[in-house]
Amino acid sequence: MSEILWKSADMVKAMEGRPVGQLPEGITGISIDSRTLRKGEAFFAIKGDVFDGHDFATAAMAAGAGLLVVTEARLPALGKMQVPMIVVDDVLAALTRLGLASRARSKAQIIAVTGSVGKTTTKEALRHVLSACGKVHASAASFNNHWGVPLTLARMPEDADYGVFEIGMNHHDEIRPLVKMVQPHVAAITLIAPAHLGHFANLEEIAVAKAEIFEGVMPGGYALLNRDDKRFKQLEALATAAGVEHIATFGENARSTYKLRDLVMKTDCSCITVSIAGQEAAVKIGAPGRHIVQNMLAVLGAAHLVGADMTQVVLALGTLQAEAGRGAQYRLRHGDGTFTLIDESYNANPTSMRAALSLLEATEPQQHGEEVGRRIAVLGDMLELGKQSSKLHGDLARPIVDAKVNMLFIGGAHMSALKSAMPAEIHVEYREHVDELLPLVVKAVRPGDVVMVKSSKSIGFVKIVNALLKKYAVSEAAE
Repeated sequence: MSEILWKSADMVKAMEGRPVGQLPEGITGISIDSRTLRKGEAFFAIKGDVFDGHDFATAAMAAGAGLLVVTEARLPALGKMQVPMIVVDDVLAALTRLGLASRARSKAQIIAVTGSVGKTTTKEALRHVLSACGKVHASAASFNNHWGVPLTLARMPEDADYGVFEIGMNHHDEIRPLVKMVQPHVAAITLIAPAHLGHFANLEEIAVAKAEIFEGVMPGGYALLNRDDKRFKQLEALATAAGVEHIATFGENARSTYKLRDLVMKTDCSCITVSIAGQEAAVKIGAPGRHIVQNMLAVLGAAHLVGADMTQVVLALGTLQAEAGRGAQYRLRHGDGTFTLIDESYNANPTSMRAALSLLEATEPQQHGEEVGRRIAVLGDMLELGKQSSKLHGDLARPIVDAKVNMLFIGGAHMSALKSAMPAEIHVEYREHVDELLPLVVKAVRPGDVVMVKSSKSIGFVKIVNALLKKYAVSEAAE
C-alpha cells in the first residue's frame, strides 16, 4: 500500500476548503492530469489556458481518484458525482496554499535552481546524486512555473531529506513569488545567456530577473553563482542587496569555492579534478560535454552546501546519464555498421547551441570499411530572441565550422539566416518545416556518422530523433 502523502483533514485545513461527502483518511499523491492519475490520488481540477480540469472530473473518478479538489462555482455541475470532494474558492490558489503548508512542515534541505541554460540538467543531476545520500524530492520534468512549483511543493513528502526545485521565467516578476514559496537554503544560478531576449533588452535585464531567486533564500542560506559568468559581479551585488548572507561560487576562476582544476573530455564521459571548498577530488562525470562539466560544478557545490555525503555524491556522478532531449546518446545499427545519435532536441538558445556543437566536435566519427563517418548537425530555430534573432542564428556559422561539421540540415523560418551565412564547403540542406527536413536526414545517414539534433522544443525536431530511433535499432554496443 502506498504511503499517505496528506491526511484529508490536513488538506482541508491548509487549503481553507470544505469537505463534501465522506473523505478518505488521506491521499497518496496529487494529480492535475486524469490520464496519468493513479488510484488513491487527489485530482486538482485546475483551469489552464486551454483546458479546465473540471471537464475531466468524471475521467478522474473513473481512474480511481481518492478525492477531487474543485471550485465552488463548478460544484452544481458536479454535485451528483459519487466521489468525495474538497470545495475551494480557486483550485490553483488552494494548491498554492497546500504547497506553502508542505514547505512549512518540511525539515528537508531545499535547493532552488534557475539560469538561462542548464537548470533542468542541474536539477536532474542533483536528484541523482542526492538520492545516494537520502530521500530526495524534485520537480518532475520542467515543472518550473506558476502551477508547476506549487504542485511540486505540495507533492513533497513530509520525511524528504532534500528538495530540489527548478524555477523558470521569461518575464520579470515570475521567479519572485515562486521562490518565496520554495524558501531555499541554497539558490543557484547556472549561467546568464541570451535566452528570452524577445522579452528583455539585454543580458543585464535577464540577470536582474533571474536574481529574483535570491529574495526567497532562508536566513543563513547561500547564493551559488557561476564565477565564470560575465554577469557574476552583477549577480553577486544583487544577492547581497537581497540580504543573502553567504555567497559561494563555482567555475574555473581561481577564486571559485568549487574550482575546476583539470578536465579530460572523453566521448562518453568527462574526468575532472575539482577543489571542493579547498579539498581536492577526482570526479568522473557519466554524461559527456564541456557544458555538462560546468553544470556539475554547481551540483557539487549545492550538494556540499546542504551537507550531503560528498563521497557518495562523487561516486553517483560517475553513473549519471544524459536525458532524452538533453544530450542522450544512442548507437544505432545501420547495415553492418553503426552510427551515433545525439539527442539535444528539447530546447535551444545561442549558448546551448554552441555547447551542443562542441559536444559534436568532441564525438569522433567511426571508420566503416574504407570510409570515415561524418559529423552531421541537424538544427532548428531558436525562439524568443526578438530583434536579434537573425543575427544570432547567422552567428552559428563559425561554431559549426569549428565543430568540423560535414553536413548541415537546418529547418524553421529563422534558420534561413544561417543558410546564407554558411561557407560553400559545407553541404547545407534547408527546409522551412521539420516534416520536409525529416526524410532528408533519415536518408542521408551512413554507418560511422555522428548526428546531432537540436532546436527549440516547439519546432518539433524530436520528430527527427524519433524517426531515426524507429528506423535504426539501438545497437547492443551502445553506451
